[in-house]
Amino acid sequence: MSETTKIFVARNILTLNPDCPQATHVAVRDGKILAVGTGQDMSGWDLPIDDRFADKVLMPGFVEAHGHAISGESWRFTYLGFDDQYDPQGQCWPGVENQQQAQARLQAAEALLTDPQTPLIAWHYDPIFWEDQDRLLDRRALDKVSQTRPVMVMHASGHVINVNSALLAMASLDESLDIEGLMKDSAGRLTGELRDLATQFAVLRVVGNPLIGEVDLDILHQYARLATNVGVTTATELYASLDDESLQSYRDAAASDSIPLRFYAAQNAETLSIEQGIERLQLAQRSCNDKLHLGSCKLIVDGSIQSFTARLEWPGYHNQAANGAWKQPPQLMAQMIREYHQAGIQLHIHVNGDQATELVLDILEDVLADSPRADHRHTLQHCQMATEAQYRRMGRLGLCVNLFSNHIYYWGDQHSTLTVGPVRAKRMNAAASALRHGVPLAIHSDAPVTPLNPLFSAWCAVNRTTRSGTVLGEAQKITVPQALHALTLGAAYTLKMDHLVGSIEVGKFADFAVLDDDPLNVPEQQIKDINVWGTVLAGVPHRAAQGVASGD
Repeated sequence: MSETTKIFVARNILTLNPDCPQATHVAVRDGKILAVGTGQDMSGWDLPIDDRFADKVLMPGFVEAHGHAISGESWRFTYLGFDDQYDPQGQCWPGVENQQQAQARLQAAEALLTDPQTPLIAWHYDPIFWEDQDRLLDRRALDKVSQTRPVMVMHASGHVINVNSALLAMASLDESLDIEGLMKDSAGRLTGELRDLATQFAVLRVVGNPLIGEVDLDILHQYARLATNVGVTTATELYASLDDESLQSYRDAAASDSIPLRFYAAQNAETLSIEQGIERLQLAQRSCNDKLHLGSCKLIVDGSIQSFTARLEWPGYHNQAANGAWKQPPQLMAQMIREYHQAGIQLHIHVNGDQATELVLDILEDVLADSPRADHRHTLQHCQMATEAQYRRMGRLGLCVNLFSNHIYYWGDQHSTLTVGPVRAKRMNAAASALRHGVPLAIHSDAPVTPLNPLFSAWCAVNRTTRSGTVLGEAQKITVPQALHALTLGAAYTLKMDHLVGSIEVGKFADFAVLDDDPLNVPEQQIKDINVWGTVLAGVPHRAAQGVASGD
């Protein structure tokens, strides 16, 4: 008899299956769910009892439907985020609140590099939180870290990079160039801030490319560690490079019993021609198995709201900042959407601003009229500024939406006072609107933009509370059961995996999140504080790193 053939007993089991919403026993055979119900329901199965979770609560393993494996790679670099964060081993790294602290951390990291040519890379810099807006990590500040070594700092949004003078020179970027996204000060000098893909790629060719989804086995192992710590059993790389080396790393990770995670990777379309992208996806699909799911494509239309690179409709940014830039010319985006759709490929489309959403809805309306396709499940990712009218269109077009509810906490105060103003901020990440118009809903962390933590994401969608304690958009709150659905079965639906994961029912994979408390029986404000024991993947338990507190 297989060691994964057994009956798990728990204090409670939240199944997300309406036919049997709660249970106390789940039988597992060969990694799949054999039966779920009460002890009496199990009486016909002569299987060993595993009662290690007798005082725990089981749920379907959380599905992170918009994350990035760079979450595992990020900890190879220097952390400059504003908030404290836990690494995959459970160590807490303090946040950075000003230029002086950031420079000190960079200088300490630089001192550890023995090769003078090794780039110094840092991540999660978020200047919108710094009180002294005149002392940021511009070119001059980074030159004080090193005038010879290339230094690159990635913003928390993932859409902006800051570099020092040495790296600008190595990338052949200077004041003579007039390129969108190559930022200059009032005197025409380069600030070191790069907002456009073309200038960013020039830098990434020098230092390597931690942004384009290239992975190795160690990165995927660390990503799985982070996932286990917070109850995630299926996670995405939603901007993958499915080159030969990365694809082999995914195959190796899927074949490894020591990596307890199912991977879903969507090919990024920015670095390939449309023909190349379609061909690569068709080849990659041959590698699919129980732990590896491939075949969809990721398109990016605009940037992020907090970095002022998203595209907004009138009246634009509340602080009068210039509108963001299109990541691709709209005509090219229309061609990409049309040709990928006609090739039968599911699309995950990044839109943050409402103008970006409107563009994509116009394109998809034309494409679907010309080339109808049942159950396409094209999904708008982030979609933070969508209006009620836009949700009505999504419902008519059969689209899904995956909302970035974590933004309400992390940047809600700044959105209200700075980026979009107090009125529009109230309906950001409008989960209630999505459900009202029948749009299939997932919510996500976009890790590492915000920490991977589904219970925190649920707390954000349910309470809509900012850092300052302000409730931002009472009308867009959803219930705890709705949030849990969005993080399990709803998320799985957007990945076309809802027949495999997302609920505890017969025939699906035996993937569970193991919790110390029941999310349905704690006060809504305490959902984020529930401790995660770990996960079960295909019937095999995996313990979270000790010292990681889910709510921190």
